[in-house]
Amino acid sequence: MDQDNLRTIIETDVAIIGAGPVGLFAAFECGMLRLSCVLIDALDAAGGQCTALYPEKPIYDVPGFPLVEAGALIERLEEQIAPFKVPRLLGRRVERLAGRCGAFELGTDAGDVVRAKAVIVAAGAGAFGPNRPPLADLAAYEASGAVQYYVRKREDFRGRRVVIAGGGDSAVDWALALRGIAAEILVVHRRPRFRAAPESAAQLDAAAACGEVELVIPYQLAALHGADGALEAVEVASLEGERRMLAADRLLPFFGLSTDLGPIAGWGLDLALHHVRVEPATCQTSLPGVFAIGDVATYPGKLKLILQGFSEAAMAAHAIHPIVHPGQALHFQYSTSTGVPAA
Repeated sequence: MDQDNLRTIIETDVAIIGAGPVGLFAAFECGMLRLSCVLIDALDAAGGQCTALYPEKPIYDVPGFPLVEAGALIERLEEQIAPFKVPRLLGRRVERLAGRCGAFELGTDAGDVVRAKAVIVAAGAGAFGPNRPPLADLAAYEASGAVQYYVRKREDFRGRRVVIAGGGDSAVDWALALRGIAAEILVVHRRPRFRAAPESAAQLDAAAACGEVELVIPYQLAALHGADGALEAVEVASLEGERRMLAADRLLPFFGLSTDLGPIAGWGLDLALHHVRVEPATCQTSLPGVFAIGDVATYPGKLKLILQGFSEAAMAAHAIHPIVHPGQALHFQYSTSTGVPAA
């Protein structure tokens, strides 16, 4: 396929919408079952948020990797699917889905047409953007880089006085990751308890106990102080009205991402807020032949972990095999005994 051709027609077994880590692994699982596939993503590069937002973010819960940076994980996933020579339509947004199980047609905003027997939606939570704190003059500080919502390079914060706001995994993980790089790290949260992985929260407490990080609790952001976009201090306030001024030249507010499923929301799938309901055993949606995996999928007991998305990719691929090859028995064997099928 010519990547420079803006209008492409592809016929394949499986169309995978989303080329983040779970979408990439779905391509591997399809390849292992000899199912052809194509990856489609609105971003210009594969990797999803791992590539676009935080390539240096440490990830601790991928089996076999005590720690792996997000960008490095994408590189390994790319290496894993390389033997299958999976075609991609990047910088394209899927706008249309028509047809039925075994005979779908998808259309992109670039005019591409993809004909597939099954569809896997691995679109994360859809289009994403940061939830911004309601602070005066915020735009000026965003424009100067004093306020940032993603950490692409830790070295950008060397010697900086950094205030991190939030109580989830991103806030805790970056507070730990910037130790030894930032000159000072202060974590602002409105309650003593963090909504992060217990081990990470314990590491943050230990870092605070030895002076590597200062916990500013219970406070929340109140105002920014500086001139011409140059941040000098972050003002915080407690629920009782007590105020503190924190000297800082960088603010990292981690209040989650606002998400939008976009055209997917109009495909007639059974939705729960911004997620797609699926059958836990197969990840099939309410529309036969369409499957959803990763953060976009929801079912009782769902965990929003990359490793669970990997498992869902395998289940979806196995459920798709009889759609592509009806009546053909799948004699599945362990990859250790079969190896990677020849391209």
